[in-house]
Amino acid sequence: MARNRSTEIDSALLAQVAAHPTDLTRVVADAVGVTRQAVATRVRALVDAGYLSKSGTTRPTYQPGLKRDAEFTYPLHGLAEDQVWTRDVAPLLQGAPREVVDICHYGLTEMVNNAVDHSEGTSVAVRVARDSERITIGISDDGIGIFRKIARAFDLPDERLALLELAKGKLTTDPRRHSGEGVFFTSRMFDRFQILSGELLFDHDDREPEDWLLDMDDHKGGTDVFMQIVLDSTRVMAEVYAQYSSGPDDYTFARTVVPVRLAKAGDENLVSRSQAKRLMLRVDGFRVVVLDFADVNRIGQAFADEVFRVFANEHPDIELQSIHAVPEVQQMIRRAEVAREDSSDQLRLL
Repeated sequence: MARNRSTEIDSALLAQVAAHPTDLTRVVADAVGVTRQAVATRVRALVDAGYLSKSGTTRPTYQPGLKRDAEFTYPLHGLAEDQVWTRDVAPLLQGAPREVVDICHYGLTEMVNNAVDHSEGTSVAVRVARDSERITIGISDDGIGIFRKIARAFDLPDERLALLELAKGKLTTDPRRHSGEGVFFTSRMFDRFQILSGELLFDHDDREPEDWLLDMDDHKGGTDVFMQIVLDSTRVMAEVYAQYSSGPDDYTFARTVVPVRLAKAGDENLVSRSQAKRLMLRVDGFRVVVLDFADVNRIGQAFADEVFRVFANEHPDIELQSIHAVPEVQQMIRRAEVAREDSSDQLRLL
């Protein structure tokens, strides 16, 4: 039997098994136009591989197995992400825990929608794999590439700085139609989230304290997104949202954690006001801004002054917090804060 014919039969079996557990072979044979013997051969292969489960012998009953694997390709023009989910992806996840399915639903539709609205490409491929332990989703488009798109939209001098903007959240190149929260919250809901585009790989691993941007060999172009979550995950979507609100009664995306080290382009040191302005770009949309100084061993006086005196004076309603700062960085931050306090005292005396 030709390989593509086997694939067609396999797809039909997996699509029909939930609705036809007792007459699966007959239904698929009629639908595909092959003999029942040919379908029975593929049924046995899928049972052996774990994609189907079988009970009974005389009149066997079939159910979806623990292992599922499928790939779909769509033209981007006119594509509706909810149909991709409902028609093709959701059936593959039947039987998974409700919260895990909800996370997959959110991530899949957000990433497909990004490809539709932002990639400037012509097609997108969706790959879904499930086994007894985890669900993996891959989404690949043939567009301009997410890092290049962000760098172009925000006039960034280096595509690596696109990761800094992604890390802040609320990033969109089309604010009229998008809130800019999709990539940020998707990356926090999955155990592993990666974006490969151009020569850069963004890697968020829930087991690691930091996100990473890695230089890679130039790949085929476009954007590849990889998302993975274990079936016994205890993560809850509402709790992920709550981590980035400013309080228990606040339901908005009001708090962001900014990795300061990502403000560097290449090996440069963080010393200038222009770098500080780059760091604080767009954070005025939050009420609480946590500056994470992990892996930053020193900052310059002008950099600290721009953030902790100039920006703080211009945005008194924004709470600035700093974490993971080494003593040398703490001293520079405190100098800028004291300068701000002194200037405030002088204004009150006038």
